[in-house]
Amino acid sequence: MRPDPSREAYLAFFESAYDTINYGKSLAARVLDYGHVVTEKPFGADKHFSTVLEVGAGHGEHVPFIRHGYDRYIMTDWHADEMRRRWSEAECAKRNIVIEAQDATKLIHDDNSADRLIGSHVLEHLLEPHKVLREWSRVVKDGGIISIALPCDPGFLWRFGRNFGPRKNNLANGNTHYDYWMAREHVNAIQNLWTFIDYYFPERKDVWFPAIVPSYDLNLLFITHLVNRKGRV
Repeated sequence: MRPDPSREAYLAFFESAYDTINYGKSLAARVLDYGHVVTEKPFGADKHFSTVLEVGAGHGEHVPFIRHGYDRYIMTDWHADEMRRRWSEAECAKRNIVIEAQDATKLIHDDNSADRLIGSHVLEHLLEPHKVLREWSRVVKDGGIISIALPCDPGFLWRFGRNFGPRKNNLANGNTHYDYWMAREHVNAIQNLWTFIDYYFPERKDVWFPAIVPSYDLNLLFITHLVNRKGRV
């Protein structure tokens, strides 16, 4: 049996090529940008969430798409160093942003402490997602919003498009073990995540892109806004 590819090398590559691959001028980058736009479409300047908690915030790409008001925006990620390098203390103070290193599966925040939680392209990476959803529900107030964006992986359109976008770009930039790392990273299939979401959160607003119709195979993204109802059937 062959040894595993180097995770250290993969993480170093991921950090160095992250912007080029995910937020450059490629079709995949435009799809990711569109996902951010659609996630924020329901919440205009007339809406206000006092405390917003974003899990798995990466480098802080989602914040510029926020249109609603807030008193405090908490960006969290397992590795927060890159966020701190990109977001100066002055910029964070100006935007009322707090950066924290946190595990999205075991949040340090109190029960009912957030008005809105955002998880963009996070849940597909986390083991035992049914428990993660309960943890996110714990920190969000009754009637608060949990906004989730997911890739429709392993749906047909996602797999087809990946060959012409992310996979091609990764291989071109030196990530020769792209398929291996996607198998390690995307541990939850969209149909399973949707089943959990549908069971736990019957009150929600779903968006499918680009086909609009609810289909794992005909769409690239699934975005949903869950109304957090505590202890209700």
